[in-house]
Amino acid sequence: MRFAGENMVGGKRIIVTGGAGFLGSALCEQLLAEGHLVNCVDNFLTGRFSNVRHLIGRQTFKLIRHDVCAPLRFDGDVDEIYNLACPASPPRYQEDPIYTMKINVVGTLNMLDFAQSKRAKILQASTSEVYGDPVVHPQQESYFGNVNMFGARACYDEGKRCAETLFHDYAHERGINVRVARIFNTYGPGMSCDDGRVISNFIVQALRSDDITIYGTGAQTRSFCYRDDLIDGLLRLMNADDSLRAPINLGNPAEIAVRALADRIVKLTESRSVLRFLPRPQDDPAQRCPEISKARSLLGWEPKVPLDDGLRKTIAYFADEIHGGAAAAGA
Repeated sequence: MRFAGENMVGGKRIIVTGGAGFLGSALCEQLLAEGHLVNCVDNFLTGRFSNVRHLIGRQTFKLIRHDVCAPLRFDGDVDEIYNLACPASPPRYQEDPIYTMKINVVGTLNMLDFAQSKRAKILQASTSEVYGDPVVHPQQESYFGNVNMFGARACYDEGKRCAETLFHDYAHERGINVRVARIFNTYGPGMSCDDGRVISNFIVQALRSDDITIYGTGAQTRSFCYRDDLIDGLLRLMNADDSLRAPINLGNPAEIAVRALADRIVKLTESRSVLRFLPRPQDDPAQRCPEISKARSLLGWEPKVPLDDGLRKTIAYFADEIHGGAAAAGA
């Protein structure tokens, strides 16, 4: 296989694994806007063709169906790799926990070996889930976490922790130029209606006037970063000084209780939904909030989009998804 636009001059040659996913597709779009040559690699386990349909046909974009659990082979040079391949919502990654772990371990090994063979810089999309149900708050990069290795979420939490270890070891033992982003809760257009994460759940339920399901009392807290802010953070991290190899938190430090979030979404959607409380899942974190002083000082990055502004854009996107889908079904 060869790169999209391989005969064109200018721009970096970039691979984005998981490129048809919620964040991956937005990253591909931004990289294309900056004039780069982008190969989007996805096996469509959770990625959606609709996220990248509008990019098909561009000379500088190529979509490749591939599972990173198998070695990736390309002719020619590669400058940068963004490794975003892995289901991110708990319902999806818990469907097949062994495969989720395989993506995070075998898939990561394959991409690191590929990066080494191409002498390419590689960024790992890690997660705040490496902190587990934290006893340190807010979470800073030096915190080792509190993860239940036998819990329902362990396939993802421990898989991402193992991926970080592999990135660390490949950097120190083989000289690979690596970056690790610990991504906290992110939301925005491009999420699927059945994504299973809290903002997508609440918005879809509110738009359909269904009960809004809250697990536990709703006192547990999260911090939500809008998609565009997060993509900006990933780009800044990739383009930072090559000495920066330590993990960096990327997230919004503005904390909110889950129940307060539900109330805000009901208000913004003018929904008739009522709140319904269900048992809290095993290992669901009581608090989740990033400490981002390193991102501020080393990347010059912090979130800019206020929660209400981001929610309005996301609500408009889901309204179109729901009503557009209903119209198409009726046709």
